[in-house]
Amino acid sequence: MSRDRWAVVLVSGGLDSCVCVAEAARTHALALLHVNYGQRTEARELHAFTAIADHYAAAQRLVVDVDHLARIGGSSLTDSTLRIEQGLPDRSAGVPSTYVPFRNAHLLSIGVSWAEVLGAEALFIGAVQEDSSGYPDCTTEFYDAYQAVVDAGTRPQTRIAVRTPLIDLDKPAIVRRSIALDAPLHLTWSCYLREDIACGRCESCRLRLRGFAGAGQDDPIPYAED
Repeated sequence: MSRDRWAVVLVSGGLDSCVCVAEAARTHALALLHVNYGQRTEARELHAFTAIADHYAAAQRLVVDVDHLARIGGSSLTDSTLRIEQGLPDRSAGVPSTYVPFRNAHLLSIGVSWAEVLGAEALFIGAVQEDSSGYPDCTTEFYDAYQAVVDAGTRPQTRIAVRTPLIDLDKPAIVRRSIALDAPLHLTWSCYLREDIACGRCESCRLRLRGFAGAGQDDPIPYAED
């Protein structure tokens, strides 16, 4: 790996973003970006980000606060008066309440700005389309369109490729990929509701648990007992 080949990686601290870091680390020097946006488990996610960044000895890391997303509202992730769905997501019911309106466009914009300053050639995000909650900003169509925005809105000499290495994988495949890459999933946090111990009930926990079960593996983080 050439140390000149930098990649910015968006890291929430969850399973998918950790595997995305592991993918990027195969070919690039890492610049890891975490965004606090007023989510319920903000402190725990930041702790997970820091642990992952330390694991990979990332020399470049950036934490940004964009609490305007919480002030805008419209999501149960940032508004405790709204109910977070329990169980696995039901695509037929439409976009779930945990969708933060146009969140990934905000996160990508920060990532592109930093990547252009660093001279990074890629921006990685662990978006998943196939086996997810059905967020509209986690689709191939969205990232293809965003690539065009990056190409049009940066300096003529800038070349930043938006990479979504997990987008067509289901959760069991992501878990299997994590094993192949030796990704530190014991450091990750996916729960939408709790910061002390994963609830095991919210849609994010359920997707994660289904992924481990489908891959025939045990999840390394503890869950609350029923």
